[in-house]
Amino acid sequence: MRRYLLLLFLCSFIFIPVSHATVFGEIQGIVHDPQHRPLPGAAVTIHAVHSSFSKTATTNGDGYFALLAVPLGEYRIEIAAQGFDRLEQTLRVASDSSPILHFQLQVGSVQQSVKVTSQTDVANVNSVTPTTTINRIDIARTPGGDRTNSQAMITNYVPGAYMVHDMLHMRGGHQVSWEIDGVDIPNTNIASNLGAQIDPKDIDYLEVQRGSYNADVGDRTYGVFNVAPRTGFERSREAELVTSYGSFNQTNDQFNFGDHTERFAYYASLNGNRTDYGLMPPVSKAYHDAANGYGGFNSLVYNRTPRDQLRLVSQLRTDYFQIPYDPNPDSLENQLYNSSGLRDGQHEVDGFSAFTWAHSFNSTTLLQLSPFYHYNSANYEPNPQDMPVATTSDRATNYGGVQASLSTEWKKHTLQAGFYSFGQHDGYTFGSRFNDGSFPNFSVKDSAAGGLIEEYVSDNYKATSWLTLIAGLRSSQFRGTVSESDNDPRFGIAVQIPKLNWVFRAFYGRYYQAPPLLTAAGPLIGYANSTNTAFTPLHGERDEEHQFGLQIPFHGWLLDADTFKTRANNFLDHSNVGESNIFFPVTIDGALIQAWELTIHSPTIARLGQVHLAYSNQVAQQRGPITGGLICTPVSSPQCDAGFSYTPLDHDQRNTLNAGIDSSLPWHAYGSANLYYGSGFTNGDPNAQYPGEYLPHDTSLNLALGKVFREKTTLSVNATNVTNHRVLLDNSLTFGGFHYNDPREIYGEVRYRFHY
Repeated sequence: MRRYLLLLFLCSFIFIPVSHATVFGEIQGIVHDPQHRPLPGAAVTIHAVHSSFSKTATTNGDGYFALLAVPLGEYRIEIAAQGFDRLEQTLRVASDSSPILHFQLQVGSVQQSVKVTSQTDVANVNSVTPTTTINRIDIARTPGGDRTNSQAMITNYVPGAYMVHDMLHMRGGHQVSWEIDGVDIPNTNIASNLGAQIDPKDIDYLEVQRGSYNADVGDRTYGVFNVAPRTGFERSREAELVTSYGSFNQTNDQFNFGDHTERFAYYASLNGNRTDYGLMPPVSKAYHDAANGYGGFNSLVYNRTPRDQLRLVSQLRTDYFQIPYDPNPDSLENQLYNSSGLRDGQHEVDGFSAFTWAHSFNSTTLLQLSPFYHYNSANYEPNPQDMPVATTSDRATNYGGVQASLSTEWKKHTLQAGFYSFGQHDGYTFGSRFNDGSFPNFSVKDSAAGGLIEEYVSDNYKATSWLTLIAGLRSSQFRGTVSESDNDPRFGIAVQIPKLNWVFRAFYGRYYQAPPLLTAAGPLIGYANSTNTAFTPLHGERDEEHQFGLQIPFHGWLLDADTFKTRANNFLDHSNVGESNIFFPVTIDGALIQAWELTIHSPTIARLGQVHLAYSNQVAQQRGPITGGLICTPVSSPQCDAGFSYTPLDHDQRNTLNAGIDSSLPWHAYGSANLYYGSGFTNGDPNAQYPGEYLPHDTSLNLALGKVFREKTTLSVNATNVTNHRVLLDNSLTFGGFHYNDPREIYGEVRYRFHY
């Protein structure tokens, strides 16, 4: 296996560059006069709305221009030609996009004017992927959104995204991808980490893709989070101190600084946080629930030549979480899982570094090469006197690999070829001390190694201005505790209705998700067998997705609706061993997730603010027995007969709604509000108190109010779950047992900027 990993890593650098999704998009355009004659020699400049980043181009004899390697985000484009009025327009660039835009310049008057229009929220006929984009201003103003471990930047804006048993779930699944600066950071360990992948304060733009991926994007069917980090282009020798304090003695602090020249930009940050309320507790009051962490992040961008850009992002962070418990040994929850005697904690460390070389061969061809390294550990540490069982579960994982891509434009085709590969090594320590004498104590060390190689080809064919066809093929080969391969086709179509400008889209595709590396040996197998369970190797999840969508623009408003069906084989989930906190990934024979989703985004209304809405009506079901990981034995026993009829998954919630408003108020003030409604998660253990199939609904109102003083200091107050409405959110047995929703939290925050 070691030889295989070495060969895998070397091949990553030798094979012809052919990647996952990128943080870049392209802007192509044709500039013409009122008679639609091309205008050669027109000067085209784009400026980032929220930073000093800019690029320039000049139209050729056909009036055509192209700007490659444009980071995702919002831009202002300016076009000037002698004898014509200057045109200015705003637009949004998405990753892996290359729309061809048309710009008409009017014959100039004595006093030239500027024509300003907006294309920020128009229907997109160049993609079949439903996408939500959030910028750093949105994050800073979202109630509770910029706290170090917050996922509100996702849950408040993305349909079907919610937190349950302390983990982010999206579109009925667990497995999502984080792409930092366009580089896919691998993490195959499900249900073992509690900390966030990145501090929200280090994000410039977050692009969330929800299925219907091109072949280059990867295989995490349920969601891809493409992060464009802060780079320093938004700074001019400027530093910022962020500090806060509030309920449960919480504080989330950061010091960051950055600067840029025309060719070089840098950004770095240090952060620290602590609170007396970390994880969702099993009862309405939190006991033994402190959390703290600290870390750092940096980004470097160097434009070596007009054709070559070098980028480096790195992060290192550590987190600690106390595991909350229910102190009443006679409670209903403790009859199912007795947490009253637990005084446990979890330490986590996460670090990554990713280097990218982007090279433009010409105005249509771009090469990207990105080697990366990722370290992740999660150590569950018990109090030795825990009753009835003191559990130890330590894991450390190293990933090393490379991704690369080559894209080019040929006639009406955007062609891409890509390669992604990593080698992985996991080290484990599993142990249990049975203080009730129910089983002999044990501690087992183990390790596993494996790797993944993926290649893809894809074509985005712009048949006409109103029709786009997408086709691609992704091939995966996994070697680890099992060896398997898969070839996944993907097809899509987007059609724009003339005059109405509505866009209909459809997609069919297949995905392969590599399994976690998991082994078990010796006393651990004996303990599992004593609880009528056994271990079998995990196989990868294989998904099939159908999706249909519709975008409707109307006077600056954008409505985006879609419906999808995902059918999964070997659905990845998690379970625990007996009455212990040893959690193992498992695969379930099958799952079916069906939903329809709606997002609405408004323009600025009366110069005051914008409203947004995200709604999901979803059914997430499973069928059949557990097929990998921790399985029930003997398989022939009635207790192991799960049947093949569909039943709700433990994180199934039928209706999820987020509606919010972000307002710019007089005197440099702002206010934001978000209303969340969840209809309730699956009731895993119906009883007299909760007899229904689903647990009670959860409704919360979240508010933020802030004011800027002299452009250097911002003071804000955030309040989450203002009404303090508390409900039992779910009764799945993870990290301390049942889980109540978060209580009311109020905190104040100060942001102070200064030059150095």
